[in-house]
Amino acid sequence: MHFVRRGSGPSVVLVHGLGSSLGNWDPVVPALAEERDVVVVDLPGFGQTPPLSGEVSIATLTDALAGFLEREDLADSDIVGSSMGARMVLEHARRGHRGTTVALDPGGFWTDRQKPFFRASITASVGLVRRIQPLLPALTRNRVTRTLLMAQFSHKPWKLPPDLALRELRGFDHSPSLDEALRSLVNGPAQEGAPRGTLQGKVVIGWGRNDKVTLPSQSERALNLFPDASLHWFDSCGHFPHWDQPAETVRMILRSTG
Repeated sequence: MHFVRRGSGPSVVLVHGLGSSLGNWDPVVPALAEERDVVVVDLPGFGQTPPLSGEVSIATLTDALAGFLEREDLADSDIVGSSMGARMVLEHARRGHRGTTVALDPGGFWTDRQKPFFRASITASVGLVRRIQPLLPALTRNRVTRTLLMAQFSHKPWKLPPDLALRELRGFDHSPSLDEALRSLVNGPAQEGAPRGTLQGKVVIGWGRNDKVTLPSQSERALNLFPDASLHWFDSCGHFPHWDQPAETVRMILRSTG
């Protein structure tokens, strides 16, 4: 797995979500690296990491992440995930991860009624962005069109750096594992929980109050399945706290992993 490493101190691993890459974390990496050894990864089939040779699912992607952590002597390190990556790090915690786990707006906790909405909205977004790839450099430089393209993911899309928006939207077309991972996220086995007293490490779940992808109401189901976890709310924040509230996200990660 391709990764970059910055800073020094206790290690913290950052895991991106569906269609993204390690650049998704750019708004918070410099501040985190002032106090931590920050390891940012590209999951298989995303960014610069080749796809898995077999089935692509939440389980197999989590297996790949666990193997990476073992190989890089990071098995007990603190780990932070976003969206699909947050779903994966919660699964990793359920399996017995001993470090602290921070999950930001995790996928997979929707109700049966919410699931079709998630599938339809993400599928439509991916389809649109794939059709307009040649126009993206100009569209992401413009404040108005950038806002329209990124409103599903950010509460303040006009403030996003154009290069960040362009990289994220290109990932929808350049990630060979996106379609299979999306199918697994929506149609695969539901996330299993960790009964009270079974987690080996601390778990903190963060949620944006204005998330339009994984709705804030889903936090109740997440806490029911992970009753030992604590919940942190991000105000004026969409699906990516590290985009909309980067300073608060850094403080929350450092406090949770300190």
